[in-house]
Amino acid sequence: MSIKFHLPGLRRNFPINMLLLRMFENFPKFFREDIKIASFFGEFPTSLWNEGRYDGGDQCDAGYVQQVIKVVNAAGIAIRYTFTNPTITEKDLSDPYCNFCMKAGDNGRNEVLVVSPILEEYIRKNYPSYTINSSTCKEIRSIGALNDELAKDYGLVVLDYNLNNQFAELEHITDKKRCEVLVNACCVPNCPRRGEHYRFIATQERTVLVNRNLPQTSKNRCLSGVVSTANKIFARRIENIQHIFPRKQSGKLMCQWALRILKLRGVQQIFFRLLIPTAIILQNRSTRMMQGFCC
Repeated sequence: MSIKFHLPGLRRNFPINMLLLRMFENFPKFFREDIKIASFFGEFPTSLWNEGRYDGGDQCDAGYVQQVIKVVNAAGIAIRYTFTNPTITEKDLSDPYCNFCMKAGDNGRNEVLVVSPILEEYIRKNYPSYTINSSTCKEIRSIGALNDELAKDYGLVVLDYNLNNQFAELEHITDKKRCEVLVNACCVPNCPRRGEHYRFIATQERTVLVNRNLPQTSKNRCLSGVVSTANKIFARRIENIQHIFPRKQSGKLMCQWALRILKLRGVQQIFFRLLIPTAIILQNRSTRMMQGFCC
């Protein structure tokens, strides 16, 4: 059975994801034989339904959205939307851009991560071709509650990062094949503000979208600098949270227990950006290898 990776990036990290994909296709000896890229996840910013990562008010146009979906799906990889905003209201369900993104990928090949019961019900009714997954943003900490979540109609359930190395508890998961492990979370263990952070990001997304229709003198304050600073702090303190990352021996045990679906967190985009010059060099040297890299 292969180990499946879900990689972050439909916008900023998308070029490096395509680089990895083309290398995977053209240079398979560089990779282990038992791995597979299962999806590219995230949003096409700025999406009201999105939450967890703030893109500074960036905006994708229709052509970009459609082309990325086409290229990624053609490679046999799913687009997975992170529509995990916990503050969704009934009014938000009619958002034109989010519904456009859903319609653009409504072909039976793609997925969506959810938190809000309101949004989940709406997607199940209006976009039944999507595989719906339960997000780690729900912060499900007990194995009993996790098993209850697995009993529901979800393709996958993403584990809370605090469970990563809790081997005695992981053994009692009833359906390990439908569990996904977030391998590089950057919250401190048992972070008391994790849910608050997710709600804050969702609020910033909403503020940016409201401000677009307001005159300069009436715009609401957006605390995007706070988000940027918080992410930098997480990156600097990564050495303090290594014990929530699955260790080498943990990975072996997880595979033995059928926990073979791994998700890489994508907020630390600075690390991915360091690799983009390499991608450009490879693109210039081998157009064929990099075909479809930029869309």
